[in-house]
Amino acid sequence: MLPRVTAVADLSTPALVVDTTALARNLDTMSAALPGARLRPHVKAHKCTELAREQARRGHTHFTGATPREILGMARAGLGDDLLLANECVDPVRLRALADCPGRVTVAVDSDATVDAAAANGIDAVLVDVNVFLPRCGCAPDDAPRLAERARGAGLDVRGVMGYEGHAVLVPDRAERAALTAKAMERLARVAEKVGGDIVSAGGTGTYDLNTAATEIQAGSYALMDGDYGKLGLPFTRALAIAATVVHVNDRWSVADCGLKALGMDHGNPAIDDADVLFCSDEHLTFTPHQPARVGDRVLVWPAHIDPTVAYHDRMHLADGPGVGAHVVDMWPVDLRGWDL
Repeated sequence: MLPRVTAVADLSTPALVVDTTALARNLDTMSAALPGARLRPHVKAHKCTELAREQARRGHTHFTGATPREILGMARAGLGDDLLLANECVDPVRLRALADCPGRVTVAVDSDATVDAAAANGIDAVLVDVNVFLPRCGCAPDDAPRLAERARGAGLDVRGVMGYEGHAVLVPDRAERAALTAKAMERLARVAEKVGGDIVSAGGTGTYDLNTAATEIQAGSYALMDGDYGKLGLPFTRALAIAATVVHVNDRWSVADCGLKALGMDHGNPAIDDADVLFCSDEHLTFTPHQPARVGDRVLVWPAHIDPTVAYHDRMHLADGPGVGAHVVDMWPVDLRGWDL
């Protein structure tokens, strides 16, 4: 049992901290913009069933996951009304677990091998994943109708198509972001007509209000936000930080106990208000504060990319406001992290 901590300033660090006021505002803003089934929140961004419950309370009861672990965890938590594994999987153990779980599960397929694996291991429904200019998964558009027929021939319900304009979602210029999104969705729409089904699943936080072609948007980062999306002028505010402790001070720099093992760094350095971050090493963040710091001070570190940052931590601490002076009001396990079933 963890000791009860009542203040952010008293947390053992590094620790994930969520501003509940900002979180609620972000969830409410998105539910007004994309009500009900127009949004299929992506739980990879927060990996937390308690946060998913808050999304469900606002009418978002269909969810996206990136790993079988996420999908199974959501189903076991009673959040399995309509779950999409927006990823290819050929592992028979994982696929069978998805087929047997207490939820409605759809998986992405983009090849003969993924279709056959889904059919052989009890999966009922699929979306055909189409490449829409992001060099990742997804079949060639011309191959999608054939894969759909193969899936139907194997007894699978082809619910529609999905594609991800991930190359567009972080483009700073809104007009360019919109143009890239439109081009990607034109490709996906042409395929959707040939594949059939009711679902066209796409999008992310950066294109949630630009992608009008998809029937559902797979945004996830909007809930907690991060430094990269914060540059786009979206109507969501940062809600997640890492509380860290200053452990060294000299006349040129300071060091906090929040390094590479606590932060997702693929999008660059995190930020500290009223300070310049110099670099991160395994356990340390070196920065120059604008005002003198002291050993033992607490600082809030704002990650550039929340998804991998959250995955480093076992729990998130809910605070009643921003800043290290806020009170801790709850703790939510990051219970969808990892890969074990």
